[in-house]
Amino acid sequence: MFPKEIYWQRRKLLRELVGEGLILFPGNEESAMNYKDNTFHYRQDSSFLYFFGIGKPGFHGICDVDGGKDTLYGDDLTLEDIIWMGTQPSVTEMASEVAVESTKGLGALEGELKKALDSGRRVHILPPYRGDQVIRLAGMLGTDCEGVQEYVSRELIAAVVQLRSVKDQYEIAEIEKAVDVAGIMHTTAMKMGFPGNFEHELSGAIEGIALSHGGPVAFPVILSMDGQTLHNHYHGNELIEGRLVICDAGAETEMCYASDITRTFPVGGKFSTRQKEIYELVLKANVESIAASVPGRTNREVHLAAARIIAGGLKELGLMKGDVDEAVAAGAHALFFPHGLGHMMGLDVHDMEGLGENNVGYTDTLKRSDQFGLAYLRMGRQLETGFVMTIEPGCYFIPALISKWKGEKKFEQFINYSRAESYMGFGGVRIEDDIVITSNGSRVLGTPIPKTIEEVEETMRG
Repeated sequence: MFPKEIYWQRRKLLRELVGEGLILFPGNEESAMNYKDNTFHYRQDSSFLYFFGIGKPGFHGICDVDGGKDTLYGDDLTLEDIIWMGTQPSVTEMASEVAVESTKGLGALEGELKKALDSGRRVHILPPYRGDQVIRLAGMLGTDCEGVQEYVSRELIAAVVQLRSVKDQYEIAEIEKAVDVAGIMHTTAMKMGFPGNFEHELSGAIEGIALSHGGPVAFPVILSMDGQTLHNHYHGNELIEGRLVICDAGAETEMCYASDITRTFPVGGKFSTRQKEIYELVLKANVESIAASVPGRTNREVHLAAARIIAGGLKELGLMKGDVDEAVAAGAHALFFPHGLGHMMGLDVHDMEGLGENNVGYTDTLKRSDQFGLAYLRMGRQLETGFVMTIEPGCYFIPALISKWKGEKKFEQFINYSRAESYMGFGGVRIEDDIVITSNGSRVLGTPIPKTIEEVEETMRG
């Protein structure tokens, strides 16, 4: 855990921002995999962790805005629990570690909420994302499952986004731990990237690395020679000489902070000339986007600058034509770069996505685009000191999309379809780093992970 004063300060600021009522943070419960005692990996709710810091099931927290008091609800373990799980700290002891003075049993929570509601007080919750959580909330709030949505608070969402968006020194240190583990994961995958190995051998090895460092992977490993499929979780292919592997993977620390890194490497350890050409333009977009990520600039501006770099490089290779600025404004580049440049990262790998991407990445004055490609930019708003972001430009050759657009004669003034068709089977290239926005620029987090052509090939030779 972080120092207890941090959790106290977070809750104090939250109460000030929300203004009135009770704020309810339901913790996550265990989830059975195939019978009650055989459970999936347990993961606490991120906002509960942020404000109450306890990564165990069986807890709920309330911030009483009007009374200026926080209460942790949970039950001490029984002797039977201790026999199976060992001695555990008491609820009071755990509450003390996060500067909560008031504790009550779980059974008292429903009555406390009923009392507040009967007296006309407002109860604020965040959008629930698990079915069991919705059912529990319905019971506690005296409503049905659909009625739970009436308690989702816009004020609370805005306050949580405001507080969680800016990472402090402790959070950044945790994220850097996760990035360093990801570095070991990615260099291991590179060293295994040779013909005859299977994708599942690489993905299994790097998932084991994350586990061996105290946390699971931050999201299901994306590792595939079919890199044109952006989130490819199928790992059944045998590696073939001359193909490219995209590996998009990150670790989660014991405190549940994430990393998210992507590297692309050639099966066999040597890039072909054509692979180098595409790789270098994506690398240029990655490096220049990091340099362009500074306070006051919108991430949408940085994304569009990356799109112009990729479109310009593709024009030099004969894949695109015409005016680059016009092509990007029209969205023609999205045939090859159909996703956003990056997203916020922290306790969630797509930080706070459960609160609504538009609530996190956009504002009342900066709305999300509905243009293909640009619409997938999760984070468009102005960058601020303390934001932790991913920078992940890519270039892909998606046969179904190329065929569809060609058939529609879409953007023929900007796209050389005969040239694009010759790249079918190429796959894709994505290069992703995690950065923190500093007071006058940005900094790549963690120990550098090989990403130039020379560094990747040298790592694979090693």
